[in-house]
Amino acid sequence: MMKKIITLSMLFVATALFAQEEAAKKVSFSGSVDTYYRTVLTASDVGAPATESSFADQTGFALGMANLIASYDGESTGVVADLAFGTRGTQAVGGGTDIFVNQLYAYWNVSEGTTLTLGRFNTYLGYEVISPVGNFNYSTSYMFSYGPFSHVGLKADFALSDDFSLMAALMNVTDVNNNMTGDYALGAQLGYSGQFLNFYYDGGAGIGFEVDYTGGFDLSDDFYLGINAAYQDNDGAGFYGAALYPQLATSDSFTIGLRGEYFQQLEDGGVLANLPADESILALTLTGSYTLENLIIKPEIRLDSASEEIANFPDNDGAASKSLAAFTLAAIYSF
Repeated sequence: MMKKIITLSMLFVATALFAQEEAAKKVSFSGSVDTYYRTVLTASDVGAPATESSFADQTGFALGMANLIASYDGESTGVVADLAFGTRGTQAVGGGTDIFVNQLYAYWNVSEGTTLTLGRFNTYLGYEVISPVGNFNYSTSYMFSYGPFSHVGLKADFALSDDFSLMAALMNVTDVNNNMTGDYALGAQLGYSGQFLNFYYDGGAGIGFEVDYTGGFDLSDDFYLGINAAYQDNDGAGFYGAALYPQLATSDSFTIGLRGEYFQQLEDGGVLANLPADESILALTLTGSYTLENLIIKPEIRLDSASEEIANFPDNDGAASKSLAAFTLAAIYSF
């Protein structure tokens, strides 16, 4: 009798260990850490730093964020928990916390071509994302900085064919976790061969309406051209703009790229408070990207020119000017 009990116990333990091992195989961890040094070339680094857009806007040695992503993939369902720690994550939610839930969602692959996702997920609008691993340039564009960062809601993705895709979403107003007003937003995306046309509408409760095109083309084995254009309007206030992202790979480990962006406020005002209504900014960002194993080193020079003098672009005396130049050296490690 005792032998049978021991045998059954051993079988139970073995079964439990096997189940744990199988579950562990479906769990994955990934993430990144980034930090940088930045100096303003056209103004003093002392005092409040001159800024261009979201992220990488401190001076001297500064921190980006640590990003830790845990995911579990079942046969047809799964979950993703994406946590960020540090300044870059804090800026993405408007400050107030050093720990930031970047993404937190569950998904269900209803069929081979249909997936439902419920929770918080990064925005589908725009060429750039919060994590520096997903961007070529280290600093971010104006269109990304003043568009949505993340959404909380339910979305459905449909693979219509090998080339066409469709997404439809019902969400809280952009970047709102807890819906205290009863306002909701609608989102949609139509994709074709890596080109995406995106829509967002919240009836004026948040950013109003935004339409966005994001895409790119491999012009050769070594040369890629990314494209982004956006228009945002909330009862006459908002912006429109366009950016090109040419990138040339000179070797297996080094790529150089330029972001050229034109950003225009609407006549009734816009999202950049220090830029007068109906004024514009031209921003040129030259970035090198050197990869060594999982480490990416990015030296970057950024030149911003506004149509009017603004406080965001101080001169050496701290007075408003029309231009700002900065140099940044960033280090990004992904795992």
